[in-house]
Amino acid sequence: MKKLWMAGACVLAGLLGGWAHTLSAADGDPANWKPRAAAAYLDQRTEWWMGWANAKRDHETFCVSCHTATPYAIARPALRRALGEDAPSALETRLADNVVRRVRMWKDVEPFYPDQTRGIPKTSESRGTEAILNALILATRDAGTRTLSDDTRLAFDNLWALQFKAGDLSGAWAWLNFHYEPWEAERSPFYGATLAAVAIGIAPNGYAATPAIQDRVKALREYLRKGSETVHLFNRVNLLWASGVWPELLTRKQ
Repeated sequence: MKKLWMAGACVLAGLLGGWAHTLSAADGDPANWKPRAAAAYLDQRTEWWMGWANAKRDHETFCVSCHTATPYAIARPALRRALGEDAPSALETRLADNVVRRVRMWKDVEPFYPDQTRGIPKTSESRGTEAILNALILATRDAGTRTLSDDTRLAFDNLWALQFKAGDLSGAWAWLNFHYEPWEAERSPFYGATLAAVAIGIAPNGYAATPAIQDRVKALREYLRKGSETVHLFNRVNLLWASGVWPELLTRKQ
């Protein structure tokens, strides 16, 4: 399970790092992959995102995107051993601090995309998306320390409060739809639910087995199992990834 999780993180590192930056253009030999170049690229792009005017949000925070900041939070720690690092990078810490600030001010911060400026149902979509990403980023951080922090527990509390209890999305969450395949589109709520499953699976201290959340965990598992044979390949790959850190998520046959 750990190998599958690390493999997923390293794939993200490679995808975001860009093969042009890390592989020899002449032969494409994976032996020429340069983890320091990948880390430098990831750091540079994430620092740019944090300072980008369009990513700025209220209370001196910035938007945590599912396609930029979140993959960074997952992939960057996977490079530490190769780089001889024993602590999070300054940008990882800055990203986590931003998430913690929004988690603690959950009832006060504005949604990433309010209905008033972007149209209904962007507030609901923003809240559902951010709740998942916040839990995932903080659970990833805590997995490194093997201790579930109070802030991560709060992020999960925010997450469960927004889980649908009826309808086609029962067990899942609202998710941003900007018609950007595959991250923010019609079928992306399933993708978001797989990220929630990853967060649950990697959260330390046996969080997935917490008695108080078992009905919610069951609803999520049923939603993902129900759609496992019908969703497109991108979502199915993410579901497989989630099952690597949450073994009870899928049956062996699935």
